[in-house]
Order: sequence, then structure tokens, then C-alpha cells
Amino acid sequence: MDQAFEVDYKKMDKYPKDEYKRSFFELAYIISGTGIQILNNETFEYQSGQMFLITPDDNYYFDIHTITEFLFIRFNNVYINSEIISTSQLKRLEFILENANHKPGCLLRNKVDKILVRSLAETITNELSSCDLFHNELIIQLVSTLIIIVARNISRCMPDDIRADSQGKIIAIIRHIQNHIHEPQKIKASAIAEKFAFSEFYLGKYFKKHTGQNLQEYINSYKIRLIEIRLIHSEMRINEIAFELGFSDESHLVKFFRNNKGVTPGQYRKIKQTTTPLGE
Repeated sequence: MDQAFEVDYKKMDKYPKDEYKRSFFELAYIISGTGIQILNNETFEYQSGQMFLITPDDNYYFDIHTITEFLFIRFNNVYINSEIISTSQLKRLEFILENANHKPGCLLRNKVDKILVRSLAETITNELSSCDLFHNELIIQLVSTLIIIVARNISRCMPDDIRADSQGKIIAIIRHIQNHIHEPQKIKASAIAEKFAFSEFYLGKYFKKHTGQNLQEYINSYKIRLIEIRLIHSEMRINEIAFELGFSDESHLVKFFRNNKGVTPGQYRKIKQTTTPLGE
């Protein structure tokens, strides 16, 4: 499927198991109804006004108690459709996908955003049945706004990498690394230490204490995750990924990836990438 995302409205009294063989990420918004979200063997009681994120790696099901209206937004090959999704929107979407915690629960963290998302979801649902002028263009803009709100709410959550007793500054350091992962000069230990007023030695101890990893281990694991997402969910060439993520050339990325994963990027793509079309 060529489109970057698919929007789908469903009203159900029973959620069909294995309806989709997913090779995509999915935002599920509850317009109305109640039940239980089952995600990776954990449960969460859902109700109207809640939004959930589901990734291709997740095992999930909705146990519907009362008739439920769902609005689904599914993303596929998001990195190769820049004519549809702007660069800034891609970055926000990338942030969402990379920070999924694979646990059940609503993404929306405050009342104001819940009200805003409800309005957006209702408008998108109405537009799905409309043939009015600029119908598709409006849906794209509404979905873009939803992505911004979801990214903002995810950014309020402490990443899994950070321990429960961590201080605010370590969260800021993690955010800095994620925001500048494409700029090698800005994520050097010396640059991070200068920005956050640490010595390099103390930065290393501080980072290890609060994350359980040393700084370079975290940066490497985060880059590996970025590369994996592009290999699985896009058709980007290896040299394009290398350029985007700040590697000196393709061979540098190949060596880095093989040292960490035991296979080359090309081999990993053949193993992992599914050809199942969106919605089949």
C-alpha cells in the first residue's frame, strides 16, 4: 500500500482475533464503549475518550463489554512518504514509535488533551463519510495534529530506560540524545557534559547510576533501534539511513550494525521485513 497512513472507523460488539496481520503501528481511539484492553498479557479497563498505541511486536486484543466505537489510525512505510507527511511530522511520529512501552493504558495524560483529541476524533470520523471539498487534505491535517498531541503526551512519560528514582536532569539528557541522535557532534560526551554543566567523568557516573547503562551503550542501543525501524518499516537504502543518522558512510553503518546485531543491515531486513499489505 502506497499511502503513509490509513484511517478506519469501526463499531463492534466483539473484537475479531487476528483481524490484521500487522506490519504497521496503530493508534486506537475509543469514541464510545467499555471493555478491557489486553496487551502483551497485561490488562487495562478502557472507556470512551482513551487512546492506545499498538506496535507490530505487540500481542493485543480488545475484550468488548459494551458496544464500542473505535477510530484506528495505522501507519505503514512512514519514512518514505515525505510528499504526504512533513519532516517535522515524521520526527514526531518517529518519537512516538521509538518510545512505545508495550504496556496497556491510555496515552493521554491530561484533561485538556483528552477534550481536544475527542473533538479531533469526531471530526475525522465525520470526514470519513464526507465527500466534501478537500476531504482528504483535511483528514491529513487532523491526523497530523493528533500525532503532535500524542507525541507531547508520550514525552511526559518517563522512558523505560530511566529508573523510578531518577532526577529531572537525567530525563533532559535522555531527551537531548533522542532529539540530536542524527547529529553526532551534539551527542559526544564532551558536548553533553558542557550543555548540562557536568564534568565528563561525573556525567558518565551520573548516567550509569540513573539508567543502568553507560552513555555510549545507551546511544548505540538507541541508534540500533532507529536503524531497525527503518529497515523493517521503510524502503530506505542503507546509504540513506547512514546519511540520516550521521554515519560517515554506508560501510561505517554496516560495521556498526553487524557488531551489535551479528548480521548486516541487508540480512536483517530480509529476516525481519514482512510483505503483508496494510489492512489485509
